[in-house]
Amino acid sequence: MPPTLASLVHHTALKLSVLAGEDRLETPVRWAHVSELADPVPYMEGGELLLITAMKLDAEDPAAMARYVRRLVGAGVVGLGFAVGVAYDEVPAALVAAAKEEGLPLLVVPRRTPFIAISKAVSAAIAADQYRAVTAGFEAQRELTRAAIGAEGPAALLARLAAHVDGWAALYDASGSVVAAAPDWAARRAARHTADAERLRARPAPASVVVGGSGAEAGDEATDRVELQSLGTGRRTRGVLAVGTGAPLGTAERYAVHSAVALLTLTTERSRALREAEQRLGTAVLRMLLAGEPDHARAVAGRLYGELLDAPFRMLVAEAVPGGGGQASHTAYATDETAAEASAAGDASGGAGDPDRADPLGVLVDAMEAAAARAGEAVLVVPDGERLIVLAPDGGAAVAGCTEHAEGIESRRGTATRPRDRGAAATQCGDLVIGLSAPAGPIAAAAAYRQAEQALSVARRRGRVLVEHEHVAAGSLLPLLADDAVRAFADGMLRALRDHDATGRGDLVASLRAWLSRHGQWDAAAADLGVHRHTLRYRMRRVEEILGRSLDDPDVRMELWLALKATAPATPTLKSS
Repeated sequence: MPPTLASLVHHTALKLSVLAGEDRLETPVRWAHVSELADPVPYMEGGELLLITAMKLDAEDPAAMARYVRRLVGAGVVGLGFAVGVAYDEVPAALVAAAKEEGLPLLVVPRRTPFIAISKAVSAAIAADQYRAVTAGFEAQRELTRAAIGAEGPAALLARLAAHVDGWAALYDASGSVVAAAPDWAARRAARHTADAERLRARPAPASVVVGGSGAEAGDEATDRVELQSLGTGRRTRGVLAVGTGAPLGTAERYAVHSAVALLTLTTERSRALREAEQRLGTAVLRMLLAGEPDHARAVAGRLYGELLDAPFRMLVAEAVPGGGGQASHTAYATDETAAEASAAGDASGGAGDPDRADPLGVLVDAMEAAAARAGEAVLVVPDGERLIVLAPDGGAAVAGCTEHAEGIESRRGTATRPRDRGAAATQCGDLVIGLSAPAGPIAAAAAYRQAEQALSVARRRGRVLVEHEHVAAGSLLPLLADDAVRAFADGMLRALRDHDATGRGDLVASLRAWLSRHGQWDAAAADLGVHRHTLRYRMRRVEEILGRSLDDPDVRMELWLALKATAPATPTLKSS
């Protein structure tokens, strides 16, 4: 505790007594200052105990003393010490009345007590308080360090921190989700500040924000003063620490919070050398899997990725969509300086505050790794040129996190009605595209990689963020025809028939479509067209003559049917009102 007026009054060596302001003696004293100026206010900072002898004051003038005391109170002076036996044998009544009127504590300083003794007492008390704060801070640092390296990790650290600040503490991961909170009841309060934690994502570390601090009643959670500190070293916020207290943090509490930030940063932001080593190891494991050497891959993976290869996994290939706000190359594993420049460039282009646009692949990795960490899963992330390859457990939290992240981008972008419109939207948004394989084991890693690439190609063509290979295999072939090269081939194949129909000499295209849709059944197709079957036979002979190809060939029939489907006009859809 800093020194107070009460502690000075109770100081046996000072012999101070109180004439006014007895109810405000618990006010802290920041310093003791001597001034005989008629107006010392310009030299006050607030919190001082002002010591005077009134040698230059008209201390017996009630009006003058009222003005003098009023200005001292307005400047934040917390007390006035008057030395008797120097200019006045007693404290003038006018000064006493003015102090009582303004509620300013007025202390009588006996002649045998020099002002310097009071200054030394205040200085010694302040130094002792600072020493106690530093000592408590170092002790808190030791306790937090022991907790951080213990088996419980961040949870134990948060519990120690909450006890030191006499409040609550919570840790958020890079995605803004609450990882841990202490005490147990703090999880609900921490959840209310996820939006505040999310806002720190777009700001380079270190960053902080203070929210709350006012409420109707003491004890109400609205009175919490919540301070949020980002965790990271400049590239991207790796997490957020929130500390809720009923009052601003003191010196000792501030030491504890700073120590917690440093320790949590060490646990959440791995060193660049370690990350690069894990990246090289993951790359080696992936290459062995793709080369058909699962046993060697398992031996190299060891404890780091071994569990991932013991159960079915999904292969994921992701790349940023060029031409939008996103970068073509990922910066998830770039240097801090490179990423900072990329972030600044994104801000300058209008993408400020949107980390998905600045580094879509990096944000995807954060989402998947955060989900995997919460579930205790292993996830293998390998940069591959300008895209990422990820191995994650089938049905695990990392794949679910990827799906949720993709759905979030889709919802922000909005789903267009036509594939080519969706592709344009993706390019404008600068998002990413992801291909996800079917579940596979180490022996089928190469097949899973091909599946992921095929799904990625389909996602790119359809303008979707995420496409799973299982959905491609189970879905229709027709969406794959929404490609300029396919449409150009189809137009060229049917152009001669369309030119013939344009002269008014028949309806060969419609007749061909009807005949093919009825699997070559003459009566059924003729009925659909409302013509005689001989008329339809004649038209089909004309189709063969114009195209120079036989309709008896199943390959020709297949190509013609796909050409008709690829060039069919889009069916309009009505939006619900």
